[in-house]
Amino acid sequence: MAVQVLLPKLGLTMQEGTIEEWLVPTGQEVRPGDPILRLTTDKVDVDVEAEAAGHLYPVVAAGATVEPGVVIAWLLDQGEEPPSGVLSGERPAATGAAVPARTLASPNARRLARDHGVQLATVRGSGPNGRIVSEDVEAVVVATREAASATSGAAANDGAALALTAPLSPLVRRHARALGVDLADVTGSGPGGRIRREDVDAAATDAVNGPPDGTPGIAVARTVPLSGMRGTIARRMHASLQEMAQLTHAFEVRMDGVTSVRDQLKAEWGSSGLALPSLNDFIVLAAAQALRDHPGLNAGIVGEQILEYRDIHVGVAVAVPDGLLVPVVRDAADRTLTGLAAQTRTLATAAREGRLALADLEGATFVVTSLGGYGVDFFTPIVNPGNVAILGVGRLRDGVRWEGEVPRRSQVLTLSLTFDHRAVDGAPAAEYLKTVAGLLEQPLRLLAGHD
Repeated sequence: MAVQVLLPKLGLTMQEGTIEEWLVPTGQEVRPGDPILRLTTDKVDVDVEAEAAGHLYPVVAAGATVEPGVVIAWLLDQGEEPPSGVLSGERPAATGAAVPARTLASPNARRLARDHGVQLATVRGSGPNGRIVSEDVEAVVVATREAASATSGAAANDGAALALTAPLSPLVRRHARALGVDLADVTGSGPGGRIRREDVDAAATDAVNGPPDGTPGIAVARTVPLSGMRGTIARRMHASLQEMAQLTHAFEVRMDGVTSVRDQLKAEWGSSGLALPSLNDFIVLAAAQALRDHPGLNAGIVGEQILEYRDIHVGVAVAVPDGLLVPVVRDAADRTLTGLAAQTRTLATAAREGRLALADLEGATFVVTSLGGYGVDFFTPIVNPGNVAILGVGRLRDGVRWEGEVPRRSQVLTLSLTFDHRAVDGAPAAEYLKTVAGLLEQPLRLLAGHD
């Protein structure tokens, strides 16, 4: 019996997911718990497992972005035909309701399928919303011929050395043609030796080819595809700048009080095992407590409404090898400094080790991100979609403060507040920064929080 495979909803805020890669070939049998696809969301990359047994027949191409709940594949019994009742990328109809009975395909793709005896239900579409185009059908025809040639021992017309135990996707073939890579020379790293886009990129790099549309003669040291977490970050940041009216304030803060308190804590705690709060912990706590007096920064825009949130959940950006993750410290304004420090340390470690749960990444009402550890004084952070502001933290550096006519050495850093001008005006944003600075310049006030 045919079983629908729906794109899972991995969290309350998930709006869409991108099928980065199908992990098993079309038609291969899978069992419950077997990984079948690599799914990329705006927060995490995960392997999705089969919930039932059967032969896998995807109906949405790798690389497609769809909403949770749509049909992306079928699990079928041996010899069973994929149903035609749900189009690629559509939600299943309610029980008992009629559904469209037409596979999404171009007229030319249908003609080619008829001419070559290809069943469209077995073809993975690479067009918009999983639509089957003529190139997808041609790829199936070529793969069938290559498989037949391999069985008989004859040379294949398109790459005799290419193993077809794990069929190539049309997207990989197209990518190889764009980069000028002969697939017969590529070693696949996917399941069963299946060739992936990354393998094609590696082969292109090894060959020191120029970029597909670049200047001839310029050697390429490395090709990094905009996919996975890198691609998700690119899409979200671009969308953020397109959809918001973003403006950044820079504000210099004296940190002498914070450095003095840290030195005292370090001396008193010694080897007690207590987590010594970092400079960033002081700033995260000050940013969270200041939001109590400036709720307009602890907000989001939904439709035509600005929603000011009661809870204060601060996301703390953590750099990881593939990009950036933003785990969330919940109820940050109500935590003690030591409690917050322990939480940020736990979340940062889990992020770098790839152990964060999706719940750890959801629900931030405000974000703090720091480049101080990289020697950056000032930068313009981009607002995380769903928020109206983000606070950037620069490096701790020497400054000067004046006592009458006498200059004194001081420790300072620059805070960069980027905010959505649709929700927050310049003056309230500046007042928020003044409140944060006041808490950092008198850090004992931060110790009045509670768990």
